[in-house]
Amino acid sequence: MRTRLQHLRRRPRSQTLATVAAVALLATATSACDSDTATSSNSGAGGTLALSILGTPNSFDPAQLAEGQATYVWDSIYDTLLLQDNKGELHPGAAQNWSYSKDERTLTLKLRQGMKFSSGEAVDANAVKATLERTLQTPGQNQLALASVSSVEAPAPSTVVIRLKRPDASLLGSLSTAPGVIGDPKTMANKTTALNPVGSGPYTLDTKATVNGSVYVLNRRDDYWNKKAYPFKTVKIRVIADQTASANALKAGETNAGTVDPSQVSALKAAGFGITHVQATAGAYLVLGDRAGSKLKPLGDLRVRKAINMAFDRQKMVTQILRGSGKATDQLFNPQSKAYDDALNNVYPYDVAGAKKLLAEAGYPNGFSVTMPSLVFTKNFEPIFTQALGDIGIKVTWEPVPAQQTVTAVASGRYPMFLLIEGLASDAVTTRSFYSPTGFRNVFRSTDPKLTKLLGQASEELDPAKAAGIYRQINQFGVEQAWMAPVFYIGSDWVTKKGIAYLGDGSSTMSTIRQFGVTGASRSEG
Repeated sequence: MRTRLQHLRRRPRSQTLATVAAVALLATATSACDSDTATSSNSGAGGTLALSILGTPNSFDPAQLAEGQATYVWDSIYDTLLLQDNKGELHPGAAQNWSYSKDERTLTLKLRQGMKFSSGEAVDANAVKATLERTLQTPGQNQLALASVSSVEAPAPSTVVIRLKRPDASLLGSLSTAPGVIGDPKTMANKTTALNPVGSGPYTLDTKATVNGSVYVLNRRDDYWNKKAYPFKTVKIRVIADQTASANALKAGETNAGTVDPSQVSALKAAGFGITHVQATAGAYLVLGDRAGSKLKPLGDLRVRKAINMAFDRQKMVTQILRGSGKATDQLFNPQSKAYDDALNNVYPYDVAGAKKLLAEAGYPNGFSVTMPSLVFTKNFEPIFTQALGDIGIKVTWEPVPAQQTVTAVASGRYPMFLLIEGLASDAVTTRSFYSPTGFRNVFRSTDPKLTKLLGQASEELDPAKAAGIYRQINQFGVEQAWMAPVFYIGSDWVTKKGIAYLGDGSSTMSTIRQFGVTGASRSEG
């Protein structure tokens, strides 16, 4: 996942909030632009993709990679063991094929022959082993994604064997994202790798033309095994945190692809740009973390958590705050995923009187008070949540948290409730993060016998169709037990110049250059 830092200028409330929401795809964000142009004349096959993103990559160290829009850069530099297409389906990547043992505790991957790092060194099983082991030893979300891994073996140059502590059906998906990159064993631990990586991916970073935090220039490798999936010879990725500035860069020809504020869409469409609207790329979730009531007693009562869910006029918020660029929701899962269930959006209708009645039945006729962290990416949403909760008698105090302490503050257990603006993830990652007792967002380590059984079933089910049914049950559990109060999904509007097509529809939550193609061109995923 993946959220996070953005400095905002003062502007009309609805526009500001739509802009803040875009930060859900980020790790960090700074503003930048340069004077080079990317006109449509050189944006076709063999030309340049000049893309604006909202946040700066934190590091190119394979063990420290952050997901979100920073992925556009590092996923172009590194190969991953598996590839994820624009529908979220898995394909061979650096691993040409793979298989599980009968007990699902051993995963064997066969690597492609002839792959090389940009240094000229061969990509082999020892490189995969070294990268996975380093990630396992480095604290962070990538380490958590590999928590089921017991050991990694390289019995032959093209064979990798991953031993598991327990079955983990989510592992294959993880190997198509940051935990599955392959680093160069000779350099990946060097400090220089953070800004000057050696990878085996489709592009190399042009360090002379790159300005860290501002613009990243990538040159395509002509010898890359999957070159057809990357039609652009050069990719220039510019960090432009302000979406109005992003629109201006498109108009000026400084970029030829990027997301913009909904208020800019009509003018850009009239100017001849292509527009692709993705209804949901992020979400606003109020996490009701202290479900045992150990720190805030009222949250231990299901009636209170249900009352909180009934406090929000979700559709009105989408219409007025997001200007229609989003979708009301009572659930966490991506609306394009198989775990999503339309019926669950009818569980908590907006009902202030009903919410007050539930609070009174739970013993809180006068409501109660709660302190929540005021984070960089929630500040502009806070008045809406304060008002909605205040209407049912819950008084909120927001405690300022410095940007650099965001992660530790949320994970500290200090706050029984907290607001997240977060990019959508796969069903497996959403489940692991919010519902697992060791999950990054399950701060109070909540458990439940029914959920524990479902989590075990999901871990062991390798059939995607059967797994989807289990994830739907987990989704239903979370909504009915009111573990969270999801409020709305936040959409994105992708704008592209003539000759370039944005190919995503929100099914995949991974940011990759493979989401862009040349108009009318055929594509290859592997």
